[in-house]
Amino acid sequence: MKKVLVTGADGFIGSHLTELLLEKGFEVRAFTYYNSFNTWGWLESLPKEKLRELEIFAGDIRDPNGVREAMKGVDGVFHLAALIAIPFSYHSPDSYVDTNIKGTLNILQAARDLEPERVLITSTSEVYGTAQYVPIDEKHPYQGQSPYSATKIGADRLAESFYRSFDLPVTIVRPFNTYGPRQSARAVIPTVVSQLLAGKTEIRLGSLTPTRDFNYVKDTANGFYEIAVCDQAVGEEINIATQREISIGELARELIRQINPKAGIVCEAQRTRPEKSEVNRLLGCNEKIRRLTGWEPKYTLEEGLSETIAWIREHMDIYKTDIYNL
Repeated sequence: MKKVLVTGADGFIGSHLTELLLEKGFEVRAFTYYNSFNTWGWLESLPKEKLRELEIFAGDIRDPNGVREAMKGVDGVFHLAALIAIPFSYHSPDSYVDTNIKGTLNILQAARDLEPERVLITSTSEVYGTAQYVPIDEKHPYQGQSPYSATKIGADRLAESFYRSFDLPVTIVRPFNTYGPRQSARAVIPTVVSQLLAGKTEIRLGSLTPTRDFNYVKDTANGFYEIAVCDQAVGEEINIATQREISIGELARELIRQINPKAGIVCEAQRTRPEKSEVNRLLGCNEKIRRLTGWEPKYTLEEGLSETIAWIREHMDIYKTDIYNL
């Protein structure tokens, strides 16, 4: 592959992946969400010399015509554009169906006609629901515990069907919980860090007992790259996981220890998922990605948290610490 399209390039993971692909020598067309301000999301935080290397395509993943136009002339597609916030999916599920399922279908349909060499569809560990066994490998059953996860299950199965029905060179990439610089406060780590850096001594959170497997964003981006250049990955579903878990409570206490040991934790009902919707345990198996690509995480959780804290400290102006960020 020489020229690639990254959808959701203006987002958290997408911007890091775009940056990595430029460093690897790819020509990158960055699909950003059209808006009248002509803003490019997190891509605007890249150095100007890198931005000049990008081809920006502003569009809407829900529009099949725009998607088809964006995919013309590319050798590979990294499809990351999605709605991802779980609480927002409770009251706006239609938008998740339109974006996550229909948007993915638009990519797959265009790929059938335009025939890129590789199509990577981004999944999520949320498709597994609460672990029925650990570590969670790619054969684990699916369970839609939120409208968000249900739409990602639907998108994954569409991708599988296009591989099986039309021999489309699809790979389903399934990152576990990713964190790092540029992540919004709807996620738990920047929520805790930004509250602490704002001087708050009562850190407001939801449930503290669920466990998660946290990937540092640069490791996640590198996982996408390694999967994309692995021929054996075509037709596969592949976890990107550290195979290490930590509870939300333990995570919050570690961040408190690093930033302000005098702070405490307050659990708020509005931040708690409905009981049957809460995913209580996620611990991913990374045997498959290691075996196929040789990928392994380069950052420990402690190293990743340190870099994330430093970045948020320099960008506190973008965080609204007095509200619950959906």
